[in-house]
Amino acid sequence: MGNSAIRAHVETAQKTGVFQLKERGLTEFPPELQKLTSNLRTIDLSNNKIESLPPMIIGKFTLLKSLTLNNNKLTVIPDELCNLKKLETLSLNNNHLRELPSTFGQLSALKTLSLSGNQLGVLPPQLCSLRHLDVLDLSKNQIRSIPDIVGDLQVMELNLNQNQISQISVKISCCPRLKVLRLEENCLELSMLPQSILSDSQICLLAVEGNLFEIKKLRELEGYDKYMERFTATKKKFA
Repeated sequence: MGNSAIRAHVETAQKTGVFQLKERGLTEFPPELQKLTSNLRTIDLSNNKIESLPPMIIGKFTLLKSLTLNNNKLTVIPDELCNLKKLETLSLNNNHLRELPSTFGQLSALKTLSLSGNQLGVLPPQLCSLRHLDVLDLSKNQIRSIPDIVGDLQVMELNLNQNQISQISVKISCCPRLKVLRLEENCLELSMLPQSILSDSQICLLAVEGNLFEIKKLRELEGYDKYMERFTATKKKFA
């Protein structure tokens, strides 16, 4: 893609605070964006071939609220990205990420995090430090179990569809704000699903189709009636 085309986008972004350049075959984060570190509120570079983010630049977008890099070739996130104190939405679906930086919990304003279609093997513990995180999408990764730390997650919606989960800590019932839990197409036996999710949690939408049990068996579990009360009450609220 020509420099003149990028320059035109940069000029527009100077006025709007939005830089969007999708499906352009970019192999690197545009260095021209250095000029806009104090302007940009939104960056979307989805559907390119970007392999890395420049540490010296990425942490300097002090006003950035939304960063979207879906469908690229990222293998790591630099620590410097965690300096983005105003970042509310981070979307990195369909990259090659295996882990998150240890400093990830510093993204204190983050509300929505999408990491679907990566190569994460565990639930990153850093996520438990994000006190304002509402929606977390970890679908289509390689997570095998959900550990006790899950009880510290502040999210309202947790998507773990299409992983390899066969074990879930009972602590998931302790998540103070968790309303929607998606566990479709995993490797769960019914005996591995904590009954406290039904009887003793805030969860009012539990999606577990495509595991190693029939859904009708779930309805026979103790606590299912309590879950249905929450489910029905929520449905009425939005009807």
